[in-house]
Amino acid sequence: MALRDLRLKEEYRSDTDDIVSEFFFPCLSNCIEYDRCVDFLSIQTLASIAMAFDNFSEGKAKLRMITGHRFKISDLNLLTRLFSENYTKADNVKLMKDSKINKIRNIIENGQIEIKIAIPNSEQVTDSFSERIGIFRDENNDVVAFTGTSRGTVPSQTRDFESVDVFTSWNDKSRVERKMKDFEDLWQNKTKYVEVYDFAFAEKNNLLKYSSEWILQG
Repeated sequence: MALRDLRLKEEYRSDTDDIVSEFFFPCLSNCIEYDRCVDFLSIQTLASIAMAFDNFSEGKAKLRMITGHRFKISDLNLLTRLFSENYTKADNVKLMKDSKINKIRNIIENGQIEIKIAIPNSEQVTDSFSERIGIFRDENNDVVAFTGTSRGTVPSQTRDFESVDVFTSWNDKSRVERKMKDFEDLWQNKTKYVEVYDFAFAEKNNLLKYSSEWILQG
């Protein structure tokens, strides 16, 4: 099935829809590229995407994520190990016990996940990066873009009340192209008021903030 074959709505809202099962999972299962901007990133989010992204296992899917620079300590420590160039066999033995974490590491080794960090560099932007857009693309080059949620895919017993606005390349081409350009400009560090760094560079140069108290959304 392709993205165009999905019966997508223009809006998903918490009071009437299950955003994860009705929107995220179907799109992830039928795309080969997923570009995502979120304010927070957690290991749980990455794991849920890896498990739902069917084409990952075939080695033909790719995830690019841009996130803000605040992390929970445990997530930052694990992300640093997973993306480290000095990842060792000893690390692998420790992480092999968790199948989800092991899958993330395998996908990273295959070059299928890239993470960048967006940090405000202007007094006109307070606090942290918090743009929330996502873009799915399938093998037919059809695209589904969305705005409005920080959730990656994680299903849970409790969740925020939120809504997602959805745009497709076959019904709203100009808006989809604008979202794609917005993401690409961020990825190439061409957006005003923020600096965008590779995760490894940001971590190595102490640009990331962390706390045991931050509760991160999926």
